[in-house]
Amino acid sequence: MSIAKIEGGPAPTRTVAIVTGASRGIGRATAIRLAADFGAIVPIARDTAGLSSVAAEISKAGADAFLLAQDLRLPDAADQIVEAVISRFGRVDALVNVAGAVSQAELFSLTDADWDDGLALKFHGARRLTLRAWNALKTSRGAVVFTSGSTALVPKPAIAAVSSINSAIVSLAKAFAEQGVVDGVQVNSILPGPVMTDRRRRLITRYAAAQAIAPQEAEAHYANAAGIARLGQPEDIAHAVAFLVSPAARWLTGVALRIDGGEVKSL
Repeated sequence: MSIAKIEGGPAPTRTVAIVTGASRGIGRATAIRLAADFGAIVPIARDTAGLSSVAAEISKAGADAFLLAQDLRLPDAADQIVEAVISRFGRVDALVNVAGAVSQAELFSLTDADWDDGLALKFHGARRLTLRAWNALKTSRGAVVFTSGSTALVPKPAIAAVSSINSAIVSLAKAFAEQGVVDGVQVNSILPGPVMTDRRRRLITRYAAAQAIAPQEAEAHYANAAGIARLGQPEDIAHAVAFLVSPAARWLTGVALRIDGGEVKSL
């Protein structure tokens, strides 16, 4: 395990939030947003350069940034993360599970390796980390957020692995939420719609090149295809997460919150 840290002052006695997938996209935006509310943020990712960049932003916001470069696909990663966080801060108050890129190959092109890799990171990585952090979250009466996606509600052959694993995440979060009612841990899931992450930006760039149109026009095409006014930004999701782990949302538990700009038209 590789651990680095950037100090934002003395070790805080205030709340501690763990954010996975924090080197880019929704995870990065969430880690930075939570730095305004929490005394310490623990960003986790495999990309050490990305972690160093987000840690600098966390420190600017006045929080202590404690970096953990870990691959959540590995079975022992969750144990090492929780051990390191408890050793450093003595507590965990919020866990935001964001990490998890899943193959977007078409249903009949997906291999066993594609399925296994997506499950290992997004599903099992989040499951193991939540389990390992549960006792600390019980002590702090903390909050957990799982990141699924709006594709969980609209399974199609072109996104079979993504939608299937996202659906499993929603069910997993609901199971944890039921136990959380007993143990005093608040658990919810979020279902982001089309968000302008690095992956989506690459898709838009390729589409623009293939159609010989401007990137802005290609972005508008993606938004129109989804039936929304614009694509989301990572910060749109981060603000919702900040609410879910705040005292103001304490009675909100077991909810799968869609944040999709109106993409999903069903109730």
